Amino acid sequence: MEARDPSPLRRFVVAKRSISGLFDQLLDFVRDGSAFVDDTWRSSDLGQVAVEEQSLEMQTCATKLATIREVLARRHMKVAFFGRTSNGKSTVINAMLRDRVLPSGIGHTTNCFLSVEGTDGDEAFLTTEASSERRSVSTVNQLAHALHMDPTLDSGSLVKVFWPKSRCALLRDDLVLMDSPGTDVTLELDSWIDKFCLDADVFVLVGNSESTLMNTEKLFFHKVSERISKPNIFILHNRWDASVTEPEYIEEVRRQHLDRCVSFLADELGVVGLDEAPGRIFFVSAKEVLSCRMQRAQGMPETGGALAEGFHERLREFQNFERTFEEFISQSAVKTKFEQHTVRAWQITEAIKAVMDAINIASADRKIYYLEEREEQRDQLDFVRGQINRLTDSVKERIKTLSDDVAAKVAVALADQIRSLPVLVDEFRADFNPTQETLDLYKAKLLVHVEERLIGCLAYRCSSSILTDIQATQSYMIESVRPLLSLAVQEQFSVPGSKFELTYDLGLASLCADFQENIDFQFSLGWTALVTRFIGPTNAKRALASGDPRFQVGSPHVPHTMVVSIATGLVSLTSRASMTVLVIGGVVWRSVGWRIIALSLSLYGLLYLYEKLTWTNASRERVLKQQFVEHATQRLRTIIPVTSSSCSQQVHKTVPLLLLHKLYNGIQMQLLVAKDKNKQHTATATEYINDKQQASV
Repeated sequence: MEARDPSPLRRFVVAKRSISGLFDQLLDFVRDGSAFVDDTWRSSDLGQVAVEEQSLEMQTCATKLATIREVLARRHMKVAFFGRTSNGKSTVINAMLRDRVLPSGIGHTTNCFLSVEGTDGDEAFLTTEASSERRSVSTVNQLAHALHMDPTLDSGSLVKVFWPKSRCALLRDDLVLMDSPGTDVTLELDSWIDKFCLDADVFVLVGNSESTLMNTEKLFFHKVSERISKPNIFILHNRWDASVTEPEYIEEVRRQHLDRCVSFLADELGVVGLDEAPGRIFFVSAKEVLSCRMQRAQGMPETGGALAEGFHERLREFQNFERTFEEFISQSAVKTKFEQHTVRAWQITEAIKAVMDAINIASADRKIYYLEEREEQRDQLDFVRGQINRLTDSVKERIKTLSDDVAAKVAVALADQIRSLPVLVDEFRADFNPTQETLDLYKAKLLVHVEERLIGCLAYRCSSSILTDIQATQSYMIESVRPLLSLAVQEQFSVPGSKFELTYDLGLASLCADFQENIDFQFSLGWTALVTRFIGPTNAKRALASGDPRFQVGSPHVPHTMVVSIATGLVSLTSRASMTVLVIGGVVWRSVGWRIIALSLSLYGLLYLYEKLTWTNASRERVLKQQFVEHATQRLRTIIPVTSSSCSQQVHKTVPLLLLHKLYNGIQMQLLVAKDKNKQHTATATEYINDKQQASV
């Protein structure tokens, strides 16, 4: 670790990450074990392998571990700074943070407890005990103003200042620095200790080099040592730069301060020995260090400005304090924050091991009992398996016969309904109008009517008889297999209560999607009728489509054979009868005269007029229905095999017959599991416990 990161503070971070990972693994193990014990206790097949008390014990262990894990997540290294008012506690903290985080200097006196810790965000903010609201403090002046303007803050209040870790490297390692009011401003020292100091790892007493230790400072740390066994205490003699004014007395003054502080730490408090005490006492000038480091951060010479003589020695002293402080706080935090939880985790693992051992012994005894019982049942299972295999073949054949009968019935019924399609269409009644919108609505309703009637007739003719056959087959299957099973297994077999309904999906809308009606008036002796007689209705419709260039002669959409057929018919008529027509025409003209010809033409016109006048909406509707019947009949005949096959598959797959069929094929496995399930669970439990015991060790 030291090769990768020389900072001693990283030891705590690495230790916290390591122990958190161990507790995560232990918590997962205990949760898995708790679920296993709970399932074992609740399983009726395993008997009394586990009891409820063991399950509750495992759940309690999991709860304790989860609580410890949450506590570890909140743990951090904490150092508390104490001293008299205006001794420079806030300046020392700012010098360590290498930035002006806390208000300090003339006119700025800390009047409450301030804790400084890092935040992953980019903006600084503070919270108070009275409110969790985040109050932005982007500058020191804003922080001082916020503390001064809050009337609810007193010397016993705590304000948490969250400073971006990106702006201060010291706060990246789970370190919390706590500033305090002066020990000379209150008599509530006991409440301070109980509220803010019991979880501190290091205490820093910031004194004034221009005076000696006061009784208020000594009294506070006497009370701390009464509640905390041998607290880690450092003493900083701040403002040591003032000693340069009397250089001839500097060593004597330093020796006096050092002797008094060593006596206080070793003799009065007894927290360190006489040989260790000098290593806890430092003579610094926090103001000079802060100024130097801020100038360096701004790219200026670190010795710029008015710095007293001997600055570099005081800077090295401050750096020595930081290194010693980091080493002590990381060691102390690892011991105080994690040791008791490690011992508690060991106790929990011992309790879990005891539970698993008890279950292991009980499961081993039960396993022996079921191994003996299994041997007795294997012979019975072999006999039943042979009987069921023979019965399975019989059931498969019966199901196949039933499916084939369903397909045949549906095919015959659908063919009959197609033949009665003209009657179904003629029964349809709806508003008819030759406009396109009305025609589309009319055809849609006609499709719905015809499909509903077809499906209804199919259901009436087929569903009842098919359902009767299905129920008969189910009863045969159940009664055939029942004698082969034990009483416990027989209760699982009964005729399914759900009613099966056969569905007939004809899809008439998609089948007739290409239906195009022709309800335009057509004279029976007109050109269209005559052409139709020669070349057939389909080719005539294409050839006579007026205005559509696709059906013009010479168009690539018109087959060459169709054009040849039209021409051949007309030429053939002309070639064979041209002379005959001329001869007969002349004879008629001579015989009947022009009056008869005029009368014939008049009758032709009257016939056209009659047909035109009788071409009403009723005639159009009748023609549309005839055309629809012809189109639908052709389409429905193509889906007879598909519909009958679909109904057959429904009977084979959808109804409970298939489920029973699967039960027949797998009944021997069900019987084996029913009789041998306890043995399998017991063997699995034994293996599981052995694995867990190894993991626990």
